Amino acid sequence: MKSKIIVARPIFEDVLVRLREHFDVTDNQVDTPWTKASWTQALSQHVGALTTGSDPVDADVLQACTHLKAVANMAVGYNNFDVPAMTAHGVQASNTPDVLTETTADFGFALLMATARRITESEHYLRRGEWTQWRYDMFAGAEVHGSTLGILGMGRIGQGIARRAAHGFGMKVIYHNRSRLGVEAEAECKARYVSKETLLQTADHVMLVVPYSPASHHTIGAAELAQMKPTATLINIARGGIVDDAALAVALRDKRIAAAGLDVFEGEPNVHPDLLTVPNVVLTPHIASASIPTRRAMANLAADNLIRYFTQGKSVAPLNTVSA
Repeated sequence: MKSKIIVARPIFEDVLVRLREHFDVTDNQVDTPWTKASWTQALSQHVGALTTGSDPVDADVLQACTHLKAVANMAVGYNNFDVPAMTAHGVQASNTPDVLTETTADFGFALLMATARRITESEHYLRRGEWTQWRYDMFAGAEVHGSTLGILGMGRIGQGIARRAAHGFGMKVIYHNRSRLGVEAEAECKARYVSKETLLQTADHVMLVVPYSPASHHTIGAAELAQMKPTATLINIARGGIVDDAALAVALRDKRIAAAGLDVFEGEPNVHPDLLTVPNVVLTPHIASASIPTRRAMANLAADNLIRYFTQGKSVAPLNTVSA
C-alpha cells in the first residue's frame, strides 16, 4: 500500500500527479482554510505532508500526529516548523532553498526601486485624476544608482541583491550578517562588512533578508528606525515579525524615514491598519518568489523531498537529521 500524505494548500496539478505515483494523496485544491485544530486532525491521519509557511508543525501538532514521518515546506523559510521538536519526534523537515534565490532577489530589487522612486504613490495620484500639470518636484524620490545599500542578512538572496546593486547600479554595498562572508564572496558582491549600527546610520536603503526566529523578532523596531537617515528607505522581503510594523507605521507617518517597501507582515495575511493609512509605503502580498517557473520549481522540490525521504530515507534538502 502507498503511504498516505497530505498536501495542505493548492499546488500545480502535474505535481499532484507526480505525488500520486508514489503516495495516497489527500489534496486541498479547493483551498479550504485550516484552523490549527482541523489541520492537526487532518495531519494526524498521514505519514507525510507538503506544507506552506502558514501550516504549523510545532510541539502541540506533533504530539497528536504520532504517525508523521516527513514534512516538506514549499518555501525556503520554515518558521512554521519547530525543527528541534520535529527532530525529537523523528520527523524529517525539509525546505526549498536555491530554486527561488534569483527570482526573490529580482523582486527585492524591484521593491527597492518602487519604494525609492515613489511608484505606488504616483500611480494612486494618477488614478485619482489629480495629475493636472507637471512640477519639478512632483514625486521626486531617492536616487538608486550610486547610493549606498545596506543588507541585513547576507545569505543566498542577500548576495543576489548585492550583485544586482553593485554590478548593475553602481551602488556601494555594505552588509551585516551573523558571520562574515569569505573574501571571494565579498569581492563577487563588492560588499563590505559593517556593524548593524553602522549599516543603519550609513545606508540610503536598508534591505532585510534575515530568516525569522525568536532571536530576530523585531530586528527593526523604534530604536533602529531612529538610527536611520530621514531620507532612507526600508525594504522587508524577509519574514513578518522581523520589523515592528506598528513602530514602522509611526516612523513613516512622522517622516523619520522617507519610505518603506514591505512584502511580508506580522500576522499576515492581516496587515497592521496604520500601514494602510500612510502614503509612503509600498505593500505587496508576500509574492517575492512568485514567478511561474520559480513556484513550479519550489513545488517540485518539495515533492522531491517527500519522494526521496520515503524511497531513500533522506530528503533532498533536509533541515534536520532523523532515522528513517
